[in-house]
Amino acid sequence: MVRDEPEFFSKFLKNYNYKPFKCRVCGERFWSIVDRDTCSDRPCSRYDFLLKKYPSVKKLSLDETRNKFINFFKKHGHGYVEPYPVLARWRNDLYLTIASIIVFQPAVTEGISNPPYNPLVIVQPCIRLEDIDEVGYTFGRHFSSFEMGGHHAFNKDEERIYWVDETLEYAYRFFTEDIGIPSEDIVFKDSWWEGGGNAGPAYEVVVDGLELATLVFMKYRIVNGKYVPMNVLVVDTGYGIERIAWFTQKTPTAFHTVYGRLVDDYKNLLSIDEPPHDVLKQMIYMLSDKDVSPNSLYKILDGYGYSEYYKSLLNSINLYTLLDHSKALALMLSDGIVPSNTGEGYLARLVLRRMLRTLHRLGVYPNKYTDTVLELMDKTISYWTGRYVYDKFRMYRDYIVDVIVNEVNKYIKALDRGLKIVEKTLKRKRRLSVDDFIEIYDSHGVPPEIVVDKAGEYGIELDVPKDFYSLVAKRHSQPTKLEKYREEQLPIDAIEWALGFPSTRKLFHEDPYMSYFKARVIGVKEKYLILDQTAFYPKAGGQDCDLGYIVLPNGRRFRVRCVYKCSEVVVHELIENVEGIIKPGMLIEGYVDWIRRYCLMRHHTATHIVLGAARKVLGDHVWQAGVEKTIDKARLDITHYKPLSRKEVKAIEDLANKVVNERRELKFYYLEKFDAEKKYGIRIYQGGAVVSPKLRIVEIPGWDAEACFGTHLHNTGEVGGIKIIGVDRIQDGVIRLEFIAGSRIRDYAVELEGLVEAVSKSIGVSSRQLVSGVKRFKEELSQYRSLVSRYRSEYRRLLLSSIESVSEEVCGVKVVYLYNSLGDEKLYRNIVLELVSKGYVVLYDNGRIMELATSRDTVSKGADLLEVLSKLEKVYPSIRGGGKKDHVTFSANVESREIYSVVKKLLMEMIGCVEN
Repeated sequence: MVRDEPEFFSKFLKNYNYKPFKCRVCGERFWSIVDRDTCSDRPCSRYDFLLKKYPSVKKLSLDETRNKFINFFKKHGHGYVEPYPVLARWRNDLYLTIASIIVFQPAVTEGISNPPYNPLVIVQPCIRLEDIDEVGYTFGRHFSSFEMGGHHAFNKDEERIYWVDETLEYAYRFFTEDIGIPSEDIVFKDSWWEGGGNAGPAYEVVVDGLELATLVFMKYRIVNGKYVPMNVLVVDTGYGIERIAWFTQKTPTAFHTVYGRLVDDYKNLLSIDEPPHDVLKQMIYMLSDKDVSPNSLYKILDGYGYSEYYKSLLNSINLYTLLDHSKALALMLSDGIVPSNTGEGYLARLVLRRMLRTLHRLGVYPNKYTDTVLELMDKTISYWTGRYVYDKFRMYRDYIVDVIVNEVNKYIKALDRGLKIVEKTLKRKRRLSVDDFIEIYDSHGVPPEIVVDKAGEYGIELDVPKDFYSLVAKRHSQPTKLEKYREEQLPIDAIEWALGFPSTRKLFHEDPYMSYFKARVIGVKEKYLILDQTAFYPKAGGQDCDLGYIVLPNGRRFRVRCVYKCSEVVVHELIENVEGIIKPGMLIEGYVDWIRRYCLMRHHTATHIVLGAARKVLGDHVWQAGVEKTIDKARLDITHYKPLSRKEVKAIEDLANKVVNERRELKFYYLEKFDAEKKYGIRIYQGGAVVSPKLRIVEIPGWDAEACFGTHLHNTGEVGGIKIIGVDRIQDGVIRLEFIAGSRIRDYAVELEGLVEAVSKSIGVSSRQLVSGVKRFKEELSQYRSLVSRYRSEYRRLLLSSIESVSEEVCGVKVVYLYNSLGDEKLYRNIVLELVSKGYVVLYDNGRIMELATSRDTVSKGADLLEVLSKLEKVYPSIRGGGKKDHVTFSANVESREIYSVVKKLLMEMIGCVEN
């Protein structure tokens, strides 16, 4: 519901003779120079622009449209901002750049930082997956990857830039003067927008069935469901660059405008024929006010007499989907996303797997997935090379190819495993909810279309949930609860108390080598202490806090147990309650444990070095996914799509130590947010977004630069050396590196020496002979294993012969008791399996637990072992076990031979014969 706001009654509309009307279809208010009864937006209107002639509108390519937009606003005093990546690393509350305003939320929109220009213009590539199921079926109104042209103004009380009238006039002049659209065809429709925690009234600019822009006047923050006025009034506009280009060219679909010859390249590769373009345009016009879906398409076409084109149009829609998804995937991967089962990696995987399902619908099967997707991506990369931001596709081609090969293989394996789960689920449940479909997709990688196909094999009719992929994308589009290093460790009342104090002067930043300082007490609460300045580093950014002690004027000492950061206030936790002992205004001395501090500085600087080395060796897709620096070691989790080889680990370690030996001087800067981003890029946000007017940048020149709060060495040479001591794949798409630096390497070497000596002693050689000794030991072990295998084989033959000669027959079924007298589990397990394959009922006692096993054929004769176990439990209450009809396991405080006698009697009863 559109709220009635004063912005909807603009002087511009009155001055340019726009009159208000109410749409007879949707009931919304819109503004037009000429009389109308509908708002010109679909579904109230069709794509009338496709069939209408505009003499003053010249055909524009995507590049020409983008340049016209940028140049128009530059000419009108807007500073140009280069586009940002689609991976929104500068935000903690979402993964992808879904609109141009995302670049400036919340830092600029909340008045925390100044924008790079005010006003400004940007054309931002975006990824939006919440409408992914609509792609193709609206023929260009929806893309998962698109360009948003945004001109933005940020108005404060002391500085008004422009608001509604100017924004409307800019839109009017751009569309009439630069694009050539007659003013009587332009409609401004009242709307409302909410996103990113903000909201405000908006106008949609609609021309003959196609919305070309949305003009938002962001004036509220949404807090607990309520609209709270903002201190900064934001003009947030979104012009559809692809839509405007389509409007000027009037091709049958926007895909023909945006992708040009690539449409034919895809058609040839996939052996697809589109309907003739004149027929295609007419069909799209007829469909443009309908809700088109796979289920409704044939019926709608048949109603208009176009049913003969159903198959070719459906194939064409799948083709358009592939064009869109290939570009979206290339954008995501070239901006450094690593596919995984969480976060932004999940969304990249979703796009690729939806491509595979689309190929499947076109008759491409799993054995051809890899080759086909690589061919499509190769054509996509070639088409976009040299154009705008898309030239990076070529730069990261090898990474894109490697990821696709790896991901397709994972998908095929996931299908093999997942289908078995689906079969079990379908046997248990004849109907599946949307949540069931999503659970199967999320947990087992099986798309809904394949679930439906599999259900058909069991005679179960299911439909793919409408908007399935959109629902999945929406569920995964934002991070869950954000991690806060400090504030979660302090009690709530202590946090509230601490936030009432002014910022603490951070001496550890001014001089990280400072271990002694004087400060004045400004706050005391139980065991918590706040000083006006401190050299104690609070635990933050994955780095452990400093420890040490506080000394009072009377010489009394109190040990510092922990140090916290609450916003810009540093809180010291002492080991005991000092309220009443330490008082505000008191001058104290602080002593930092220097050895601990230096170890932490070494490990933190080493972390920056290792991250840079990992990026050099593995590629630009490497990002920090987690980190911890303690005095014992450092841990760095990095994004990477496959396990590391020994060669790669060695290369990372060698490069890291090269930087140590080069003794590079670290640089420390405080820069405005956008100045830092312009100089270093968004790679500075390795530890997550930092919302602050100024960023503290720690730079290792030519190697790494990050927005970082931690304490660092002044020179890489002080790290002393770096040794990687552990490499693990901790989750899909994330590799953990553990390493040590400085004097810890000596400690590690001593530990290794101890291990070498212990192993040498155990095999009776000197440490210098360890390698040859282990080699000889291994050869002897291999010989003994071979010998044992031959003994085992011979013993097995003899034991089987003996067992078969003493076995008993119960009602035509052979029954045998077997006790593992040798303790050779492997030998006796093989004997049990062989006896079962011959139809025996075997009671096997391995000394810890008993098993009763037989073949399925024997079960069919009435020997239900699960029922046997149930009756045994009644005879012997101590028995506890379970299993299946042909195999049960149990424990009992009863002699196994006694149980064997009872089992024989029970089998007689069950099979139905009388004992002789």
